Amino acid sequence: MSESTQTKEEWVPKGDLQEVKDPEWLFHEAPRETEFITGSEAAREAIRRANVDIAISYPITPQSETMQQAGYLYDEGYIKEYYRAEEEIGVMSALGGASRAGVRSLTATSGPGLMRGMEAISSWPGARTPLVLMNMCRVINTPLAIQPDNIEISFLLNTGILHAHAENQQDFFDYSLAAFMVSEQVDVTLPAVVSVDGFFVTHARGQVSMFSQDYKLPPRDGWRSAVPAMDNENPPARLSRDAPIQKSNFISYHMHASWQQEVFAAVERSAKYWRKYIGDLIEVINPDAEEFIVSSGACVSQAREAVRQEGEKGREVGLIKIKTIRPWPKAELFAALKNAKRIFVPEFNQAGWLHKELCSTLYGQIKADIIPGPRVYGGMTMPTEMVLEWLAKYRK
Repeated sequence: MSESTQTKEEWVPKGDLQEVKDPEWLFHEAPRETEFITGSEAAREAIRRANVDIAISYPITPQSETMQQAGYLYDEGYIKEYYRAEEEIGVMSALGGASRAGVRSLTATSGPGLMRGMEAISSWPGARTPLVLMNMCRVINTPLAIQPDNIEISFLLNTGILHAHAENQQDFFDYSLAAFMVSEQVDVTLPAVVSVDGFFVTHARGQVSMFSQDYKLPPRDGWRSAVPAMDNENPPARLSRDAPIQKSNFISYHMHASWQQEVFAAVERSAKYWRKYIGDLIEVINPDAEEFIVSSGACVSQAREAVRQEGEKGREVGLIKIKTIRPWPKAELFAALKNAKRIFVPEFNQAGWLHKELCSTLYGQIKADIIPGPRVYGGMTMPTEMVLEWLAKYRK
């Protein structure tokens, strides 16, 4: 038989074999199985189920493994388009263009990579580009290192980007899937970052409960957005071409100001959708306590153990885990901390961005002392003993 007449089995992308399911059912009702996997593998499994149209990558530790896994998913047919760009600002610029074209878009980065791409990243919200950036936090300060440190989150706080901070591998799976659904809501239409503390989560294993890989999220409807998808009738430069905008500074300033107001209003509107998929924006343990630890990300795990050990000694300490940094859970924090006398804010960064956020929210509203720390950075771990020592120190 000649080669031309041989029958060949036609390859079918595995993504085409997945069944689209209602996202609320997937998050809250679908049967799940638990696997013991790394944070990078949890990210891969989220991407597998996310119905991604395009992923663009550039390697940087500790993110590289996740986007390497995305390449395998592309090869298997779970991602429709995938390529490696030449550097980070190229990744972020191209991803914004892909999102403007109406397709579901994904990338990941870490520390210095995020900072190099910030010029493009900071333009995403104003362009109303719903996309997901997985951010595996690492040191950006000199001397250069590759170790965990989440100071880079502080650079994203006021860009208009949605931002969730995962505590562990389970959160990284759930928050990443939720981010696609939240960012694409028509009254949101904003990019979403899901940050996780590098190495502590990305390269460590944890229990992750996942719905079947036979299911996937509904596809993005590019026309269901706050602004039209880009095509020949809706060029991306349409506003800058408008004569009144170019000829009047007053109109230009007013347009920019009102657009910014709308972006940040959309951040607040996203809260109801985050709640739909991941529950309350904060988790509260021991709500009647007078002492509280407030934290986000991997610090929450150390705080949990400190709270447990204090409980064994008969001392009640409260814990508040903040899930979303943007939208900021202001009302929930007021309600949870209204009777607190001391509040501790452990962080994996030098600047103390979470402590500053908390102080700006609670100043003049409650009488509690808001204590900055304990705080480690540059890749240092935070032993539970350090948290316990801080609690003991300020009781005196």
